[in-house]
Amino acid sequence: MATSTRFAVAIHILTHISLRHGQAVRSEDIAHSVNTNPAVVRRILGALAAAGLTQAQLGQGGGALLAKPVAQITLLDIYRAVEEPPTFALHRVPPNPDCYIGRNIIPVLESEFGRLSAALDDALAATTMADIVGRVEANAGTPYRADGV
Repeated sequence: MATSTRFAVAIHILTHISLRHGQAVRSEDIAHSVNTNPAVVRRILGALAAAGLTQAQLGQGGGALLAKPVAQITLLDIYRAVEEPPTFALHRVPPNPDCYIGRNIIPVLESEFGRLSAALDDALAATTMADIVGRVEANAGTPYRADGV
């Protein structure tokens, strides 16, 4: 099964921007922290900007900024900005309608997947970027320094 890291990288990006406290952050600097190519960071920043979570500051000293306070950005906002729905997918090929299970499983799965998706959305909506940033700072045990050390 293919997995996506966009959500984790997007949270990393927003944490980096958040800890710069209003200073624009270059994609190259974020990419160094994420340990990826700046093009990957720019692609995710584009999705975050389209969702109204970040904005670009152009020109000398330009880079990415938050478009709203960290307490107003939830993990659900980020997830919806960078991941492709649905979270849970049904069969790629319809099950065999001549089979007892095959003809009855789809409505059961749709109901269960709907319940699981709602629970996931509720859990993601309950955590803000302010929560994540606070936990990163607490985990570090020392204040963030702009040089990333």
